[in-house]
Amino acid sequence: MDQKIADLGKISGKTLLFGGVYSNLQALEALKQIAEKENISPENCFCTGDIVGYCAQPEETVQLFKLWGAKSIVGNVEIQLRENAEDCGCDFREGSRCDGFSQLWYPYAQSKLSENSLDFLKTLPNNIRFEYAKQQVTVVHGSYFNVSEFIFKSTDWAIKQPNFEATNSDVIVAGHCGLPFYQQEKEQLWLNPGVIGMPANNGTPSVWYAILDDSKENFNFTHYTLDYNYKLTSKLMQNGLLPEEYSRTIITGIWDNTEILPPIESGLQGFGIQL
Repeated sequence: MDQKIADLGKISGKTLLFGGVYSNLQALEALKQIAEKENISPENCFCTGDIVGYCAQPEETVQLFKLWGAKSIVGNVEIQLRENAEDCGCDFREGSRCDGFSQLWYPYAQSKLSENSLDFLKTLPNNIRFEYAKQQVTVVHGSYFNVSEFIFKSTDWAIKQPNFEATNSDVIVAGHCGLPFYQQEKEQLWLNPGVIGMPANNGTPSVWYAILDDSKENFNFTHYTLDYNYKLTSKLMQNGLLPEEYSRTIITGIWDNTEILPPIESGLQGFGIQL
């Protein structure tokens, strides 16, 4: 496949994984503070893409991300924005509520981003690869084969498996679906750290990230929740240009709909995250 892959070689020390910033400046500020508190260098901070999205401050968010120096791959939103495409490329079903909402937030984001921010998005690779605690890790957005593919914990392993083979990886770090999870089959691990821009449909406004730790010379990971100034995020979204439903989700932690979710994940709405 013709993809731009950043191969970073061997890295070590605590490593921060997160995704889906979604133009949520307040969440990104809070996560950056976590990284600094944990003494995690920007070079060891990895985003699974979609820095830009549903919330009210796309330009400020990209500029802070750039200033921080964390690393990211492209999500479908970055690809569409830098190609000046007409839609977000999220692979929502045409005519669905998510599709309708995207016709509000995507042009809003387009209208707010500077040339400087777009130029930054054009530098992002499709994938990042590195070795960590003797494990080969590849960071993807949806999947290696399709940036917009929704892959959940309940997704059959037979769909996940080819990603390991194509990338020669032991660990796939993925984003896009909006829910944190992990699944291990024999020696292979699929790890989604979650997203920080929107809650995980579990009834709380907290968002999710993960930290890798090799201090015991093994590949260890832990999911964490992140608290931030979600009330300000929601208030800024109530600008008459963005979907009010998403500003409510920021507060309630419940998605407006479960159109993209498989039955198992849909049934867990409001019941907390099963890790």
